Amino acid sequence: MTEQEIRAVVEMVLRRLGQDSGPAPEFPVQETGDVIPDITEVDLRKQYLVESPHDQAAFMAMKERTPARIGTGHAGARYRTETMLRFQADHAAAQDAVFSDVSEEFLSRTGWPVFQTTCRDREEFLTRPDKGRVFEPDVLESIRRSIPQGTQVVLYASDGLSSSAVEANAADMIPVIRDGLEGAGIRVNEPFFVRFGRVATEDPIGEATGADVVCVLLGERPGLVTAESMSAYLAYRPTRGMPESRRTVLANIHRGGTPAVEAGAHLVDLIRLMLEKKASGTDLPV
Repeated sequence: MTEQEIRAVVEMVLRRLGQDSGPAPEFPVQETGDVIPDITEVDLRKQYLVESPHDQAAFMAMKERTPARIGTGHAGARYRTETMLRFQADHAAAQDAVFSDVSEEFLSRTGWPVFQTTCRDREEFLTRPDKGRVFEPDVLESIRRSIPQGTQVVLYASDGLSSSAVEANAADMIPVIRDGLEGAGIRVNEPFFVRFGRVATEDPIGEATGADVVCVLLGERPGLVTAESMSAYLAYRPTRGMPESRRTVLANIHRGGTPAVEAGAHLVDLIRLMLEKKASGTDLPV
């Protein structure tokens, strides 16, 4: 087939998505020139591609409870074209989240000060996890000076393994956390951002600042369900070399999991409990 013929087949498949996806409406097909619909706008929980189903209603009820790629049908022994295109699109989004930096536009809009670990670039960050946990002495001193004495909770964001997650959630979540803590009379810092950072960056920051609780909002390793999942890692008086069991984590923060605002409110309650019990991780009573 020629390139033009292949393009025509792909466009035809995309136009059929709304017809083959079951009773739930899909995105409208609006073509302008060479523009075709965005295949990632399809809600996989509402897409059903099995021809001549025995009980489509029961299968759709099952799909509502999972983001797994079930009910995709087949073309002979292979995936249907639209299923394969969506897989490739979601895989590309996951790769972009890992290999891309948080945008300067986002950082400029938030106004957060930016500090960098000892990693020189994202390639080194991905290949040298140890360098993403520590800071040069002058950088750590700059972080310490940026936090007022007597601050009880240090709160910051870091790219981790998904820049997309930080941009999608952190700016909505941090104001909720700060407002909740300040309303409870708990002293919290102005947030900042750590570039090329991993979870354990909270350990040297905790030691340098003397804060009771350190909380980092971190982009998680993306999968095919979403590239925008973020987690919050918290520790009571963290120290370098401490066991990982001393960390508390709230995971799956994204629009299809725990929404950012709801997660922020939950973290306020969690931090208050940590301050009261003077513990975190497995030491924290539940």
